[in-house]
Amino acid sequence: MPERKLILVIKGVRRSGKSSITYNLAKKFETKETLIMNFEDPRLKNIYAGDILKAIEIYQRKLGVNNPKMTVFDEVQNIKKWENIARLLAEARNIKVVVTGSSSKLMSAEYASVLTGRHIDKEMFPLIFREFVNWNDINADGIEMDKNRAEIMNLLEEYLKYGGFPEVVLMKKDKFKLLRTYFDDILTKDIIRRFGIREIKKIEILAKIYLANVSTLQSFNKLKNVISASLDTVERFSNFFETARLFFYVPKFSYATLKEQVLNPKKVYCIDTGLINSIAFRFSENFGRLMENLVAIELFRRRSYWHNDWEIYYWKDYQQHETDFIVKEGPEVRQLIQVTCASGKDEIEKREIDGLIKGSEELNCKNLLVITHDYEDEIKTENKTMRCLPLWKWLINVK
Repeated sequence: MPERKLILVIKGVRRSGKSSITYNLAKKFETKETLIMNFEDPRLKNIYAGDILKAIEIYQRKLGVNNPKMTVFDEVQNIKKWENIARLLAEARNIKVVVTGSSSKLMSAEYASVLTGRHIDKEMFPLIFREFVNWNDINADGIEMDKNRAEIMNLLEEYLKYGGFPEVVLMKKDKFKLLRTYFDDILTKDIIRRFGIREIKKIEILAKIYLANVSTLQSFNKLKNVISASLDTVERFSNFFETARLFFYVPKFSYATLKEQVLNPKKVYCIDTGLINSIAFRFSENFGRLMENLVAIELFRRRSYWHNDWEIYYWKDYQQHETDFIVKEGPEVRQLIQVTCASGKDEIEKREIDGLIKGSEELNCKNLLVITHDYEDEIKTENKTMRCLPLWKWLINVK
């Protein structure tokens, strides 16, 4: 936990475990030393920032204490000017303040101006695969990883099917039913209600189109005709999805203008493969696209945790050679990644290899990775060396 006057901001998709982490932090203090305010509680529905101070006064009177040592604002994204109260409590009253919210814009520019240098920002994702393996009491450290390969492979299939939301992982049955509830809650509470969406049917259709087409190129210009909406509406809805961390988008890499990047189709990915399967997919028929989706979200997570300067793109040339992921840091392209459901060298399609070779030549990058279902080796061709690594092993080596 950061020092007292720094505000801890925990953001991420709904049900990813933000509240659990917060309550674990609260256990470091006695019950009466902690004030937790869940702003999704109906009793706090119409509360204003100033009312928070009144709540603290009531807390002080009832418990006979001067100030709580820790105050939690849970799901605070809909409370206007919360940042001013958080700063006041942290600085003037020396209270440890923890803030959570289901929005990437919990620390937007308007908040940052008030909290500059006064907060630590942490983004939560659903359980990563290594955590999922640990929850199932399988040792994935060192040589034990290869010893337990068969069990880990089985767990990977389960993880791809049901995803990593903690409550879903713990459930023995009705996992898809709970996942459908999550999807409805994210769409309704974090997007439709929060942003005052009136065209509810259109945004629902767009969300389901994205779910059915993860790991594929999506053009806003074409989608506007599909949902009978303006280009601006499609862009706006898509931005809302990203703000709620439901979908992520990967643009095309280009050395040309920023405008070209904006105009080109983007690849769309969902925060959790379980959500995809519960709404839109037949699991066995879309294994490769689920693998690619999982790689995309893991890249975003690694960027958030350790590599804040990473930029993630896909690459495609006019001859239709394509590379799934370009990892760029500053001016340098650090790695090219291709994802395939192949389990042997002869199953890797020629277009996957050609895409890496052409991408390597165009972007001047020698670090070439093929993430496979279960094939590990090196492929050498045209003076290029490509490392092939099984998805489960790439995921377990978390950094």
